[in-house]
Amino acid sequence: MVKILKDVRVVELGTYITGPAAGMHLADLGADVIKVERPGTGDPFRAFKGGLYSPHFQTYNRNKRSIALDTKDPGDRGTLYDLISTADVFIQNFRPGVAEKLGVGEEDLRKINPSLVYCAISGFGTSGPARDRPVYDSVAQAASGYLRLLTPPVKPRVIGPAIADAVTGQYAAMAVLAALLERTKSGKGRRVDISMLEAMAHFNLDSFTHYFSVGEVMGPLSRPVVSQSYTFECSDGKWIAFHLSSPAKFWDGLLQATGQEQLNEDPRFSERLARIDHQDELIEHFTPVFRTKPRDEWCRLLEEAEVPYSPAYDSNEALEDPQAAHLGIKVSAEHPEIGTFTTVRAPYNFDNSPQREVVPPPMLDEHGEEIRAEIARRKAG
Repeated sequence: MVKILKDVRVVELGTYITGPAAGMHLADLGADVIKVERPGTGDPFRAFKGGLYSPHFQTYNRNKRSIALDTKDPGDRGTLYDLISTADVFIQNFRPGVAEKLGVGEEDLRKINPSLVYCAISGFGTSGPARDRPVYDSVAQAASGYLRLLTPPVKPRVIGPAIADAVTGQYAAMAVLAALLERTKSGKGRRVDISMLEAMAHFNLDSFTHYFSVGEVMGPLSRPVVSQSYTFECSDGKWIAFHLSSPAKFWDGLLQATGQEQLNEDPRFSERLARIDHQDELIEHFTPVFRTKPRDEWCRLLEEAEVPYSPAYDSNEALEDPQAAHLGIKVSAEHPEIGTFTTVRAPYNFDNSPQREVVPPPMLDEHGEEIRAEIARRKAG
């Protein structure tokens, strides 16, 4: 594996998702990410489903080392400061003001390491009327206008994964990389501030552009209707999805694959704009059609007709697909205590070399002794 960031050390005081996700992205690129956790309990995400190694914790903490330190204990705080003195990046995702109370505010750490890239992740920012409000994923999605794009029109409820958390972590990692790149020329360590609200508003850019440009307030069906995107259940209970976009050949291919050429004679469907206006009727028409054959058969027919399609997989199927298997997206590694750890590899390929090596998420304080020994050697040398 090409470890692009092998000479970068990151100290992460992150909990739950945003901070750990930012650290994970840097770790996936080869950085030495040291996760500092509370003794005894560690990152609260560890015990999200009981124990100290929940799947929630595993998701965002691979390729890291763990050390347990109590920032209120003078000795442990000294160890943390020793780590900071060797670090290139510090990441925290506390509410504004908490880091300063713990002695890990920017001013505190800048005295120890002036060239440190200090990354602070918050919910609603470091100032303003809402800065002290508690924020979790769904709150940030709602505040940014994104949640409404995912809310089902019928029986509305919050659906989907923790998008705001994951997106904010990725944006934070991108900003850290930019600050590190600048530092190679200036020698100056930047402070990076990123809030979940700002990250999700940027992620929701298409929606805002439509509003600013043409006054359109997009809803959950706005894009799928215009892009002519569909998903249908097949006779075997499995699902398939396809995306027709604007080229007429994809619509013609769909009709050929399904034997529904007569729809070109129906004024509701004969032109793309008409199909956009009558998507509900189109879905009603094709729902029983797709229930006549199993998914594999529909995949074969749509592929022959050159329609952009995919089986709409669940997580137990997606990585077994021949293309996903060919790319080696699923990777595993052995841990002496937890056994086999399986995950999705980082998507980067440097010089045609995919990142297939992975280190399982650490047990709490798994590397504490090792890291303390490194500090001692550095002081001795």
